[in-house]
Formats: sequence, C-alpha cells, structure tokens
Amino acid sequence: MGLEQKLGNTGVVTTTLENAVNWSRTNSMWPMLFGLACCAIEMMAAQAANYDMSRFGMELMRASPRQSDLMIVAGRVSQKMAPVLRNLYDQMPDPKWVIAMGDCAACGGVYNNYAVLQGVDEVVPVDIYVAGCPPRPEGLINGVVALHNKIKGEQFAKWK
Repeated sequence: MGLEQKLGNTGVVTTTLENAVNWSRTNSMWPMLFGLACCAIEMMAAQAANYDMSRFGMELMRASPRQSDLMIVAGRVSQKMAPVLRNLYDQMPDPKWVIAMGDCAACGGVYNNYAVLQGVDEVVPVDIYVAGCPPRPEGLINGVVALHNKIKGEQFAKWK
C-alpha cells in the first residue's frame, strides 16, 4: 500500500523556507543553565515533571555555551559576574536568545546598590523578560512561549 493510498486526496503541503527554519529553531532550542539565585530553583522546577519543558524540545539544560542557543539568566547578576556573562554569551553560536528571569535579572530587584547589576540588558541583549520575585515556573513557560512566537515571526536578513 503506497503513501498516496493512505493519504487519499489531501493535497499538497507547502511552506516557505523562513517558516520551516523558524519552526525548527523553536522546536529544537537548547537552553544554557545560568542560575544565579533563588530564580534558579523555579527554573529547575520548570524542568521537572509537573511542568515539563521537554514538550518544547528543551530536554536538557546545557552547561556549555557552545551547545546552547538560549540563555536563561535566572537571578541577580553582580558586577563581577557581568564580564563572565558576556563572555559566555559571546561563545554561544548564532542565532541566540536571552530570557531575563525574575526582577533581579530585569532591573536589579530589591538590590539597589553598587554590587548588583541593575538589569542584565546592560551586558547582553534581552529578548524576553519574565517578571516576578521569584517568578513561578508557569511564568518561565509563558516566557518560552512568547519567545517561540517572536522567533516564528523572524525574517531572514536581506543579502547585500
């Protein structure tokens, strides 16, 4: 029995190259583990069985920046950690995305002093902000879904 007989008269499926590439990018995203404070516990809970981020293709949190395309910055970033964060971001292959998880990563949170960076966007470009102190795992999953929607709308750069 051939494929034509099994499918019947369903027609032809077509898409654009942009849609196919963006679909593959969203369904094979590998996040890098970068938990710095209490938000890291919530990030680990989002990987657990109750929330299961593997349904988005994120089975493993990578510890190597060369195998990751998503950096989830969970927690406060100190001034000493900022160059390390930038170095890890620079080692990630393109295309790469960043989620700032929690108020400390987004704007410094309750730590309004010289030692804590007042927002991770001073060091790396942030694509999605997840609010909360600490945000629930549902918030991180909502941020991942928002990032997927952003990636699906991306267009290829025009060749010059």
